[in-house]
Amino acid sequence: MGKESGKGFVVWFTGLPASGKSTLAESTARALREAGRRVEVLDGDEVRTHLCKGLGFTREGRDTNIRRIGFVAHLLARNGIVAIAAAISPYRAIRDENRALIGDFVEVFVECPLEECKRRDPKGLYKKALAGELPQFTGVSDPYEPPLMPEVVVRTAVETVEQSTARILGAIRAKGYVG
Repeated sequence: MGKESGKGFVVWFTGLPASGKSTLAESTARALREAGRRVEVLDGDEVRTHLCKGLGFTREGRDTNIRRIGFVAHLLARNGIVAIAAAISPYRAIRDENRALIGDFVEVFVECPLEECKRRDPKGLYKKALAGELPQFTGVSDPYEPPLMPEVVVRTAVETVEQSTARILGAIRAKGYVG
């Protein structure tokens, strides 16, 4: 990818907890910055702490959280910045709503089997959810609706970070957002 300034767009990472969204978001951001793009990463955990504090994990709370991330991503993209959102975003309808709002949108499904996510469990959340200590936990007691037609599916249980990032960058190129 050559040096670019170009228009903004959004790369939206969705997948189960511990599937690799944040890792791939940072890897993709690094590659885009090296290509001369201005990039902001909106990580679900950080946004929930700073922008959405107090929201619960009910369906309504999750939807509000994802709509807020989508709105901020939209503002960034319309000002020429690449916004990378890495959030579980479990419900297809809200992801589709954000796609419609934003327009220039690349959906990345970070596919990882539930058993592998449980094995990784960097924050111990699956263990707590399975013990009944975390109600409404996506993938255990709350649903996750995989995207029906994402621009790219990466399989983090079998691909390296570099392989997945290359496929994501390929999807971004295919949409014409970078050269």
